[in-house]
Amino acid sequence: MSFDFNADEIFEIAEQIERKGAEFYRNVAKKVTDASKKQLLQELATMEDEHERTFKSLRSKLTLDEKVQTTFDPEGDSERYLRALADTRVFYEKKVDTTSMEEILKSAITAEKDSIVFYLGIKDVVPEHLGKNKLDEIIKEEMRHISLLSKELIELKK
Repeated sequence: MSFDFNADEIFEIAEQIERKGAEFYRNVAKKVTDASKKQLLQELATMEDEHERTFKSLRSKLTLDEKVQTTFDPEGDSERYLRALADTRVFYEKKVDTTSMEEILKSAITAEKDSIVFYLGIKDVVPEHLGKNKLDEIIKEEMRHISLLSKELIELKK
């Protein structure tokens, strides 16, 4: 089964990934006792919320052509496929040593990298006329997040 995904579908999944990211940071923050570390994790959750709003805004600006369904899919298989990818490849349930801020940050960096890999991979199946170039905005947002997490990890190791 072959699918062409449009930018609208990809932005919807991006919003889902960001929601899961925010949930990940909030859940980990609940388990951390150090106030400054808890605050950092809550700020990261807020950043994920902001990313979701950014992607929602970008999605709202798509043209009708960029939202058009490209394959006959009455059962919604393409959407389920994308959701399954997002659920199992980025911010999925995993064991994180919440006693180690270093491990929390490493896990978060890995999740952010996985999201970039997801977006880069899925970009190849979005035709140019369906908004392929708009996916670059998602990738740039995630790269900024990795930069912040990496900076925090370096500071922690000092």
